[in-house]
Amino acid sequence: MPPKCKFTKSEIVGAALYITREAGIGALTARALAARLGCSAKPIFGLFKNMEEVQREVLAEANRLYQSYLREDMEKGEYPAYKASGMAYIRFAKEEKELFKLLFMRDRSRENVEENREEVRPQLDMIQKSLGLDEEDAYLFHMEMWIFVHGIATM
Repeated sequence: MPPKCKFTKSEIVGAALYITREAGIGALTARALAARLGCSAKPIFGLFKNMEEVQREVLAEANRLYQSYLREDMEKGEYPAYKASGMAYIRFAKEEKELFKLLFMRDRSRENVEENREEVRPQLDMIQKSLGLDEEDAYLFHMEMWIFVHGIATM
């Protein structure tokens, strides 16, 4: 019977997220992750099929962190909800540079555009309610605003 793995998936993803935060997704290798955990690569591949699976988990965890920025800034009430979402985006870019790059500056040309629309569904709903626009006009409004906010965030 093989020995029980001494790391959980969550601990491995946490270490992978740390590496990504410090040096970017390009620095996330099996060797770097094993070094961070203080073990060989075997425990990693006992819980994950390959490094692509680890990277997908890091991407999901980075997105959860970004969503927490959104919730936090929107709940503060310092700005109207839609403006708060833009402010959270900029704050995330400033505080989590590598995770921002991972989420918002990677090549997404092969991704489904309709899935991208679903990612911004909460913002579209806010725009529709507050401005009385239909979904298509709300989407166009959001995309135009996002261009400005993204420009500020990348600076």
